[in-house]
Amino acid sequence: MDMKPNSPPETNRSLPIALLRAREKVMGPIRAMLNDVGVTEQQWRVLRVLNERGTLDPTEIAERSCLLLPSLTRILQTLEGKVLISRAPHPTDRRKQLVTITGSGRQLIVDNLQESQRLNQWLRDSFGAAKLDELLDLLNELDALERDSGR
Repeated sequence: MDMKPNSPPETNRSLPIALLRAREKVMGPIRAMLNDVGVTEQQWRVLRVLNERGTLDPTEIAERSCLLLPSLTRILQTLEGKVLISRAPHPTDRRKQLVTITGSGRQLIVDNLQESQRLNQWLRDSFGAAKLDELLDLLNELDALERDSGR
């Protein structure tokens, strides 16, 4: 592969494009599952975070579910309307609120756990358990990198 000086890498060697392609490969079947139950990827992520972590404030939910706070506000309104979450004022800081997954929200996760696990198993079998674990470790390491603030 000859690259001209100052030219970008070919798209098959571009990390952003490779990540997008991989995301679509993984998310396609998951999107189909979620579509069947009437929730979006973003709503599912919020429910998963709340199910895993318990009651949280919106800022932490946004961070853990990789969402921008303005988007999360709309998502929380939708989830509350579907009675999948509840919101309550923070006990000591009335400017904040706390968000909790409801029994219906937990049940939605339970009802789709088997399909979610089946999709995960397909990926582990197809890609290889060791390679998948290594990929997850590398992606978590990449996520933990601190960006140079001087740029």
